[in-house]
Amino acid sequence: MNPQPSPKSPFRSFFRNWISFAGIIIVLASILAFLLLITLDYFAEDDSPYLGVLTYLIVPATLFFGLFVVFVGFLLQRRQMARSKTGEISPILSIDLNRPRDRRMLGAFLFLSLFLFLVTAIASYQTYHITKTVQFCGETCHEIMKPQYITAQHSPHARVECTACHVGPEAVSYVKSKFNGLRQVYVALKGDFKGPIVAHDKIQINQKTCEQCHWPDRYVGNRDRTFNHFLDDDDNTPYSVRLSLKVGGGDPTHGPVGGIHWHMNVNNKVEYIATDEMRQKIPWIRLTDASGKVTEFRTAGFKDDPQQHTIHTMDCMDCHSRPAHHFRAPNDAVDLAMSAGRISTKLPAIKKAAVNSLTKEYKTQAEALQAIAATLREKYSGHADVEATIKEVQHIYSIYFFPEMNTHWKLRPNNIGHKDSPGCFRCHDNEHVSTDGMRTLGNKDCNQCHTILAEGRGEEFEKLSSAGLTFMHPEEGWDDLNCYDCHNGSMDD
Repeated sequence: MNPQPSPKSPFRSFFRNWISFAGIIIVLASILAFLLLITLDYFAEDDSPYLGVLTYLIVPATLFFGLFVVFVGFLLQRRQMARSKTGEISPILSIDLNRPRDRRMLGAFLFLSLFLFLVTAIASYQTYHITKTVQFCGETCHEIMKPQYITAQHSPHARVECTACHVGPEAVSYVKSKFNGLRQVYVALKGDFKGPIVAHDKIQINQKTCEQCHWPDRYVGNRDRTFNHFLDDDDNTPYSVRLSLKVGGGDPTHGPVGGIHWHMNVNNKVEYIATDEMRQKIPWIRLTDASGKVTEFRTAGFKDDPQQHTIHTMDCMDCHSRPAHHFRAPNDAVDLAMSAGRISTKLPAIKKAAVNSLTKEYKTQAEALQAIAATLREKYSGHADVEATIKEVQHIYSIYFFPEMNTHWKLRPNNIGHKDSPGCFRCHDNEHVSTDGMRTLGNKDCNQCHTILAEGRGEEFEKLSSAGLTFMHPEEGWDDLNCYDCHNGSMDD
């Protein structure tokens, strides 16, 4: 078989060459990959925005490249035909099945084409799974997502895929995630980014996201927790507080409604207005209880009409603000390392020295690690435990501080509790008063949301009180202050 160009269809002969045929194979492989990825994406239980980048950006680019190769073959063939004397030449692609050489070439071409299709199918399937992994989300963008990736590895959600939370359960969230993924690729390639990275305006993570795994009607009851601290004196004096946290629940069918989880939108509805991006300043609150009664609370300085502002409905993320990316405050991180024996309490005033070395301003992590080592090595020269302590303090810095992306605990407040940031006291601050003046959202009773079972050290700490102790601060002069007025995560006054 030796096909010749038909005089009735000269245009078709322009594509009968090996270059154009190779381009056609690339186009067909791209179409196959696109169909496979679309199918996987549609039937998958979890969505990956990065799979959308591959499906709607990379694969189409490959398809257009194949079309470009087809066009190059077309131009070369037309040019060769134009140079011929007759204006028509035998096509570059000429196969005669009677010739053994042509049969071998055709067989090799078909084999390579089928092999390409098989590789495309396998690669598409494997790519689908790779784009769902935490490593892909965290390491592909390197510096940009480093804070999120590192802190996620040290969180309670360390084994949860990024897409399980960062792609919502609804179709709108799915579409948003695809476009956001394309935007992230553009920003990363352009280098047009600065820290800290804020994602809540792009893809909402809300109560529906959490409820894919966590049952909102569960009754938790009380939880026993012990918090071990060390004072900043020369002896690194230990001071512990044991609390019974009144978590409770919000569903009356599984337990008495009350406790911290009373705030969940199961039996009550809490709405609020925040005047800052991080939602740390809340001047207005509206409560709708189980009977439908509505009560509004305002701070003295808020005179606006609530309808002029965005009214948020309280959900899991308003308290659990750092569920997977917790930037632990240096005070707490050092306390934890000391209580676990990773920082030696034999080093005089190591609590203060370690925290101060962590909270100094550095331009890069590399600079910080070198400075921490030099500072502590100079201060504790000759001590046997200094090298192990330096290693641990450097480790703390590497997982919670990211100067290149301007990301640390101060810019990532954790709203669980109220020690280092307002947290609960954003609302329970004794300043939110109901419109009738009869109710105030207070906080002066330390046993309201948790019972202080024991505090102190040694024998003093071993004396338990089920009724709850009156909180005794290690230092005097705190009575009229909120916890976060002094405790800011560092040693700063």
